[in-house]
Amino acid sequence: MDAKVTWAGGMTFDGAADSGFQVKMDTSVESGGSNSGVRPMELVLIALGGCTSMDVVPILKKKRQEVNAFEIRIHGDRAEEHPHVYTHITLEYVVTGHNIDQAAVERAIELSETKYCSVMAMLRKSTELTTRYTIIEG
Repeated sequence: MDAKVTWAGGMTFDGAADSGFQVKMDTSVESGGSNSGVRPMELVLIALGGCTSMDVVPILKKKRQEVNAFEIRIHGDRAEEHPHVYTHITLEYVVTGHNIDQAAVERAIELSETKYCSVMAMLRKSTELTTRYTIIEG
């Protein structure tokens, strides 16, 4: 797997990976940027959420759960001093559907946490991760 980041001027950078998709990165005006793109540390949280989502939703579907909507709310606490790494990340899985089985949700999250999600496995080596879930009938 390869990726490339190209300077687009100021504090703006364009990232691309083997898949061909691109992401625009920037920083806040206060930090010398133009606030025109996602922050790199935000991408870490998005990558974590995407990775575990791509595990949990198919697992729930295989367990014949009638999922109508799904999201993960992710909050990261960062160190006060440089390099401002994440010290704690909380993920809240929100599963909306009909007759969703709590045990199925718990198992899907557990499998993602312990077996499938490579981003989570990597972050767990340096950051405390907490997960919880909410099931909404609908």
